[in-house]
Amino acid sequence: MIRISFLIATFSAFLITAISGYVFVPWLRKLKYGQTINEIGPTWHQTKQGTPTMGGIMFFIGTLLGVIGGYSFFVANADTLMGEIINNQSISLIISMTTAFAFGLIGFVDDYIKVVKKRNLGLTEKQKLVLQFIVTIGFLLAQYSIGHLHTYVDIPFAGRFDLGFWYYPIVFIGITFMVNAVNLTDGIDGLCSSVTFVVALTFLMISASYGFYANSIFASSLAGALGGFLVWNFYPAKVFMGDTGSMFLGGSVVAMAWAINCPEILVLVGIVYTCEAMSVVIQVTYFKLTHGKRIFKMSPIHHHYEMSGWSEIKIVAVFSLVAVIFGFLSYLYMYMI
Repeated sequence: MIRISFLIATFSAFLITAISGYVFVPWLRKLKYGQTINEIGPTWHQTKQGTPTMGGIMFFIGTLLGVIGGYSFFVANADTLMGEIINNQSISLIISMTTAFAFGLIGFVDDYIKVVKKRNLGLTEKQKLVLQFIVTIGFLLAQYSIGHLHTYVDIPFAGRFDLGFWYYPIVFIGITFMVNAVNLTDGIDGLCSSVTFVVALTFLMISASYGFYANSIFASSLAGALGGFLVWNFYPAKVFMGDTGSMFLGGSVVAMAWAINCPEILVLVGIVYTCEAMSVVIQVTYFKLTHGKRIFKMSPIHHHYEMSGWSEIKIVAVFSLVAVIFGFLSYLYMYMI
């Protein structure tokens, strides 16, 4: 039953997203919702000027309909013994989907201002952070209401450590950091889509193995939708996801970790995102401390490798392989705790 639910969720999300490209890509191009390429980036990126953006709407729809189809089948065919589990997990699924779409809405507003209103900077950093903080607070309150907000972390071979009060600011900052880290990963064709496809598969395997059925259907839908989006987003990209898509993916990654009641797993499963974000932090800090010197040729770090001669396809392949390795380590982590 659950396997059929996965298949329904995955393939419906894939087909809906892939087919929607035949509608959305020409429509976005007709509306001239094209990407503006930053002049300080790699010079060869100028050829991407005007490529339609805000394509994240495509996997918004694909993921949503995939979840509805897959989870509806699961609920309709579950036996009575699954009733209480379904009720609890349905609430968790609603929280996850709402959070992902709320973050995606922030990205949509940012893209809309940049692309439609022709204001290159979109939302200011302060405006974006305030909106992210509001969504994060709502998300944490929702997790508290279903008993997923605790103050301890589990470390294999070391045991459980209660962080007490400090747990709350750590997770608050951590959620905001991770959402923005996913956003920073969206810098070259297919990178964020491919890495998050691997992350979604990781959560699918973990969730299915430990009985988090609703989350596994969400993860399978997201993986399917991203597979469909890569039809259009893989190099050379015919459409970009924009902040609309990357913020949605950031919210999804965070929500999936909390849905298995193990947010600390983001340290492993989100390693690529973390490296991308930390490369920016390190670059800016070093630049300021040394009055203009740089550690990387450009940050985020995928641009460093790009300016070192790596092709976009090679970067996507290597970063995705790293995500696969740490996905396996994430699975082992769950097994060991």
